[in-house]
Amino acid sequence: MFAVKLFLRQGPRRFPADWVVAGLGNPGEHYARHRHNVGFWVVNELARRAHVQPKAVGRTLAIAVGEIGGAQVALVKPRTYVNESGAAVRQALAFSGCDVEHTIVAYDELDLPPGALRIRKGGGTGGHNGLKSIAAAAGSEFVRVRIGIGRPMHGGEPSWDPEVVANWVLSAPEGDDVALLEATVRAAADAVEAVLVDGVDAAANRFNRR
Repeated sequence: MFAVKLFLRQGPRRFPADWVVAGLGNPGEHYARHRHNVGFWVVNELARRAHVQPKAVGRTLAIAVGEIGGAQVALVKPRTYVNESGAAVRQALAFSGCDVEHTIVAYDELDLPPGALRIRKGGGTGGHNGLKSIAAAAGSEFVRVRIGIGRPMHGGEPSWDPEVVANWVLSAPEGDDVALLEATVRAAADAVEAVLVDGVDAAANRFNRR
């Protein structure tokens, strides 16, 4: 882990920041409203609050630096697909001068119901390919902001079938889930600010909910 951190701090800091906040999602308008892109929604909300707009830098990421909670924060949206997010996060750390322990990743969570929010530092990947990619590229001790999207139902039961799950995450929420997820994204943005101001434990105590 130490070797990774040392490497990431080398080189020019094109976007100096105290923290990196990365939202996971797939690039392009086609995917913009999909459940798999709720991490992008969080970054968009934070960018709106900070009055900045992430801009594409090369093929790997879009990034902007703004003030949030009194800190300079690099807001990042990978331009890769979700399962290759590690390349973008690693590049963001090099650009910002941050390490993985000052990185927050917002993403969708199948095994939390819509409207649920969980904040924690470190831990496993839970089978999420985006987290696997980040852990492999930069380390695993980043702060996780998990946004529940619920697991799809098939035949009246929760489904783990890869095709059913893929169709679910790569589709837009409908009905009551639209407003619920939008409200949860706003709460997730509040939670990110709380992490920056008060720390992970205080933010988790305040925002971890069903």
